[in-house]
Amino acid sequence: MIHLLKRFLADSPPWDGPHSHCRPAHGLLHRRHRSPGTPAFTAALLAALATGWPSHPRAAGVPTLQEVVVTAKSNDLIGTANSANEGTVLKKQLDQRTVYRPGELLETVPGLIVTQHSGEGKANQYFARGFNLDHGTDLRISVDGMLVNQRSHGHGQGYADLNFMIPELAAGLQYQKGPYYADQGDFSSAGALNIGYVNKLPTGIASYGVGNQGFMRGLVANSHDVGAGTVLYAVELNKKDGPWVTKENYKKFNAVLRYSQDTGSPRFNITAMGYGANWNSTDQIPERAVLNGLISRLGAIDPSDGGESHRFSLSGALQHHGDYGITKVNLYTVHNNMALFSNFTYFLDDPVNGDQFSQIDKRFQSALNLSHAWVNNFAGFALENTVGVQFQNDVIDNGLLNTRQRQALSVTRRDHVVENSIGIYYQNSVQWLEKFRSVAGVRSDYYWFDVKSNIGANSGQQYDSITNPKLSLIFGPWAKTEYYFNYGSGFHSNDARGTTTTIDPKSGTAVTPVNPLVRSTGYEFGLRTAILPGLQASLAFFRLDMASELLFVGDAGTTEPSRPSKREGVEVSAFYMPNDWLMVDLDYALAKARFTGQDPAGNHIPGAIQGVGKATVALDNIGPFFGSLQFRYFGKRPLTEDNSVQSNPTMTFNGQIGVKIGKKARVILQGFNLLNTHAHAIDYFYTSRLPGEPTGGVDDRHFHPIESRSFRVSFIANF
Repeated sequence: MIHLLKRFLADSPPWDGPHSHCRPAHGLLHRRHRSPGTPAFTAALLAALATGWPSHPRAAGVPTLQEVVVTAKSNDLIGTANSANEGTVLKKQLDQRTVYRPGELLETVPGLIVTQHSGEGKANQYFARGFNLDHGTDLRISVDGMLVNQRSHGHGQGYADLNFMIPELAAGLQYQKGPYYADQGDFSSAGALNIGYVNKLPTGIASYGVGNQGFMRGLVANSHDVGAGTVLYAVELNKKDGPWVTKENYKKFNAVLRYSQDTGSPRFNITAMGYGANWNSTDQIPERAVLNGLISRLGAIDPSDGGESHRFSLSGALQHHGDYGITKVNLYTVHNNMALFSNFTYFLDDPVNGDQFSQIDKRFQSALNLSHAWVNNFAGFALENTVGVQFQNDVIDNGLLNTRQRQALSVTRRDHVVENSIGIYYQNSVQWLEKFRSVAGVRSDYYWFDVKSNIGANSGQQYDSITNPKLSLIFGPWAKTEYYFNYGSGFHSNDARGTTTTIDPKSGTAVTPVNPLVRSTGYEFGLRTAILPGLQASLAFFRLDMASELLFVGDAGTTEPSRPSKREGVEVSAFYMPNDWLMVDLDYALAKARFTGQDPAGNHIPGAIQGVGKATVALDNIGPFFGSLQFRYFGKRPLTEDNSVQSNPTMTFNGQIGVKIGKKARVILQGFNLLNTHAHAIDYFYTSRLPGEPTGGVDDRHFHPIESRSFRVSFIANF
């Protein structure tokens, strides 16, 4: 792994250089007096710090670092991480993953499951830490510094669609779990992930892949030095039908154009991205329809379901090393447009036209993130300080329509939403003793909601604020092992429409508006060890309390606030790279999720994940050959609050094998669901009605099957 000491602060930099797949070293300034934890790495690090610590006469007491590159054998986080649950996924790990869709790259994060319950163009569904996170309700996802989660979204709060991501441009992935980090705000209670893009490719990429189920993908990407900077471009085309009876006819276009300057100060990049897709979807289907022979397990009740989506963004990032510390600025604007057509209850509400509905969301999202970090001395201690402000504005038009075969029949609601927020945070890190340091922080967030609805009683304005403390205590290392205690509170926002709605737009009954901001409180104890050469392993015990659960409602296709909840669990992960040809990645997580208090309905949280396990073995540099095999265990979930109905666990294998043809070309064969299991990607339990059934419908399990076995062959040429 390569640590760039220019990236020594806790928050990620606004650019990604040639070694950007590695995690930034946290808080190195106040740890320069530590005894070695991992001898080779720490000795090099201390030497670099000793030679790169000049003072400036105009900034007494504010040390700065010269740029020094230090290399290590693996992603060693001893002495740099602030918890056992944060880490880095190297670019090499991402490149060796066999992924059916781009969002599955996130499964390299320990304890995280990424699945899909609808068509390819829809956002993935995420599971972690005892949560069914739906499309991102408590998992904060950023790509290249831009927040992917969408607030007050037409389909679900925190909707995080990663279909615009191009895996070949991913520089690496940094993850943090729990509400312990001052620079992470909305949606980060379960965790926060950031995927960076490279500024420069070592060589150009021309890739073409074909497979069964109508798969085809082409990619061209390259970078060129232009003046003092670099221009990077990439264009991707993708199509797929899938195994479904109703062909997906999925078509996707992706493009990226970036200019960056990685030398001198300030350093910056400017990036434009464009994405568009349309598709047919086979949504979850009732189990009884398959058992009765009405449809096959790959069939659909309403074959006209589907959607279309596009995303365009313009972003800029700048980092300045000055006499008084490091200043980082990230500015972006995103335009999203999406229309989903879904039918989850079939003929329950409307026996004549059916229950298909359309969720429409069109928005402009703009944000500014500014931070400044500096070091000063107090009472003999070096204090590392970071202060930041994050502003976001969303201008949203969304709607809910009743439709038949994608044709509008009536309007349930239409809303124009303006949502503004400001987050302010401060974090302080101190090395108190040789083997004890602390990281303390505080964050305050302020939200303004303005909703104009087609139903006058549901219009209005709301304001809310919340302040959350953060604390991490780090002990060690002893025997190349560090110990962590973490405490912090965080939050998620609720849909702005829910904060002003007083009349249910579908039934006309009175409802109570929801709280705009909902607090979460987390505690954690863990350890991280590198006791064996090439090994990085961690163990964490956690608890998280939520003041209100955001629960996915299967028959409505959206999220709704529910009762308070509590989660307790344990996570263990190990990354082992004993040499340059073998890499082993293992993780397992177990969680218990319950509503708090007593309720006759029961206290189990529908959809809450219990057990998750993954194992990946990757081989490289074995002559011209390379390959990997991935095992994935997706544990059972309660589907009802009384736990009387559960999902079955799912186990799958994916893999790839490749051969290098000289130095400029590769051929890769990828296989998905190699055992051709008929397991489920997702399960729900709710009421629906098929033709001829009672008007009140039938309670049943509804599922979306895992795609049947498929293969893809790709030819990649470098130029």
